[in-house]
Amino acid sequence: MAEQADIQALSFEDALKELERIVARLESGEAPLQEAIDLYARGDELRQQCAARLDAAQARIEAIRTDAEGRATGTVP
Repeated sequence: MAEQADIQALSFEDALKELERIVARLESGEAPLQEAIDLYARGDELRQQCAARLDAAQARIEAIRTDAEGRATGTVP
């Protein structure tokens, strides 16, 4: 559970950078089997965290209200 809390504390950018490092390590083929399995599991958790952050951001963007001229007037809760 400590790893999950660690992932949730990462910014989107930091999680994405770590995910990119994991993908590069896996693609290199140099990781022993157990390390590859562990890297894959962490990468999947990072991917889920990034997706959740993007979904939340999209929901906030879609909730922006505009007036008749297209100017932002606020957000919908």
